[in-house]
Amino acid sequence: MKVGREIGSAALVADGLHARADGFTSLAVLLGAGGAALGFPIADPIVGLLITVAICFVLRDAAREIYHRLMDAVDPGLVDAAERILATVEGVRHVGSVRLRWIGHALHAEVEIIVAHDMSVIDAHAVAVAAEHRLIHDLPRLRAATVHTDPDGPDGADHHASLAGHRPA
Repeated sequence: MKVGREIGSAALVADGLHARADGFTSLAVLLGAGGAALGFPIADPIVGLLITVAICFVLRDAAREIYHRLMDAVDPGLVDAAERILATVEGVRHVGSVRLRWIGHALHAEVEIIVAHDMSVIDAHAVAVAAEHRLIHDLPRLRAATVHTDPDGPDGADHHASLAGHRPA
């Protein structure tokens, strides 16, 4: 389970949970058999019920982990961390949207950063590359990022006006 969490493998974590449940189940069976052998015939059914409850808890945890991965769920703390990282990059005035998703065992990001409106394309590109580089180094399991730069101003300018009809309200 530890390695599964380190490499971002929900399947390996679920397999570890299964192995843990098997170990506890084996110990519980020995307790039930020992109790029955010592003259407590009800020990075996009680242990059986306890094993059933334990398996249900393990199943719930494993199913939640796999479901979240299937739905591309990412820990909100990672999104917050990405926003904090981006805010420290020189040239980034504001951080726009940050979207993270799992692809296999790796995270991929799509982010928007706001830069000065009078910055050259070359300079804005350099800021975007610096932002991607910082994210890859500082955000665990992030392998790639697409960084979109938007100009900050001038006041009243809507640089995405032509897209207004294509974006959800």
